[in-house]
Amino acid sequence: MLVAFSVSPMGGDSDSVGAAVAAAVRVVRESGLPNETTSMFTTVEGEWDEVMAVVKRATDVLLEQFPRVSLVLKADIRPARSGQLQAKVETVERHLTD
Repeated sequence: MLVAFSVSPMGGDSDSVGAAVAAAVRVVRESGLPNETTSMFTTVEGEWDEVMAVVKRATDVLLEQFPRVSLVLKADIRPARSGQLQAKVETVERHLTD
């Protein structure tokens, strides 16, 4: 399963959320699951329970500092598939070179 998610604080004294987002991304990277961070989302690959646990921990890290957070989540659920974090991109790239 692939889960792309974005978590960020809402409200506060500043419109800069970089440090808070970095705290959430740190949780993902420390999980040991395959992951990729882009300008808008962090994508994590693994089994349902382990991926959702990472998303929850990343959200909880922000809730420790902020009274309100926003979470956007998109999932691609394909049982018995792994390595899709790179494979899906490779498929698109292959079609682009045809």
